[in-house]
Amino acid sequence: MALPRTIRRTNPTTLVLAGLLTLGFLVFIFSASSNAATVSTAKRKFDSAAAHPLSPPTAPFQKTASSLKGKRPPPPVVHYHMNNLTTTPDPVANQEKVLILTPLARFYQGYWDNLLALSYPHSLIAIGFIIPKTREGNAATAALQAAIAQTQNGPEDQRFASISILRQDFDPPISSQDESERHKKENQKARRSAMSRARNSLLFTTIGPSTSWVLWLDADIVESPPSLIQDLASHDKPIIVPNCFQRFKNDKGNWDIRPYDYNSWQDSPTAAEIAAKMAPDDILLEGYDIATYRTLMAKTADTSEGRDQKAIQALDGVGGTALLVKAEVHRDGAMFPPFAFYHLMETEGFAKMARRLGWSCWGLPNYFVYHYNE
Repeated sequence: MALPRTIRRTNPTTLVLAGLLTLGFLVFIFSASSNAATVSTAKRKFDSAAAHPLSPPTAPFQKTASSLKGKRPPPPVVHYHMNNLTTTPDPVANQEKVLILTPLARFYQGYWDNLLALSYPHSLIAIGFIIPKTREGNAATAALQAAIAQTQNGPEDQRFASISILRQDFDPPISSQDESERHKKENQKARRSAMSRARNSLLFTTIGPSTSWVLWLDADIVESPPSLIQDLASHDKPIIVPNCFQRFKNDKGNWDIRPYDYNSWQDSPTAAEIAAKMAPDDILLEGYDIATYRTLMAKTADTSEGRDQKAIQALDGVGGTALLVKAEVHRDGAMFPPFAFYHLMETEGFAKMARRLGWSCWGLPNYFVYHYNE
């Protein structure tokens, strides 16, 4: 059988070249598809990354590639549409970012384990710490960094979006962080002023334009429901606090629970009368030797197993052991006064300031988190 005229006239070298060109074309097509998939994956991974190194740590900065001439492009102008930021009762479905803030003087492994157990997507959680520059603070920093390294190098679903550690730029007012020393009445004004400064420094340094919620979580909270963030947010309140209890062994040697934080309360006419007679810089302390007759949330708790954990009550003062705040409340200017503000300081002063700005405070008397027992 005779070969077609076109094949008879084709040089074998031409056929080889044509085959190589065809093979090269196929390789190009498939490699381009693979690169596109890689770029798409990278984009999903870093789509929330900051576009500028001065952006807040809640959106970590990723360096841009150099141009062909060896010059980096100028820093971009970043636009944030704050009206599109949501704080809803279903923050997981709406991919709302949570900033967990913890003033830390001692590191408790129970705190870190409890943090890791939170069921809120860790990719939506940024964490900030502030630690005093003391010997005890140095030890806490070392232990914290070891825990962070293990977590952030571990399984991806356990890693947090970002973690920031601040060291205080001022000396703590008391040398010891023992519970008995921290709670002495004569230490309260200086201690709470320092705590307010630490909280404000931590807040103003770490809150970002994409932060929807701020969860204040004390370093000695070692037990909470894994769904803590979702449970608190589901009430859709600007400021909400659970009841802080403590596990202990009673006189019979059995494990029991008792109230720990008495800073969440409803005000009373008696407290208002006492405050009216105080000097401008005096503060009214709850739980000490002055009878204020405030309604303390810690005393209204139902500790039975079948309690209604969704029961809610309005509050005038809040504690800060576990405190969920819509970020817009802080952006409006509600912070922790390091001075006497209506005779209140720190978290109680924050509640007063928030109320003056038009925000309400709420508490969950039957929903418990647990404080470390020293």
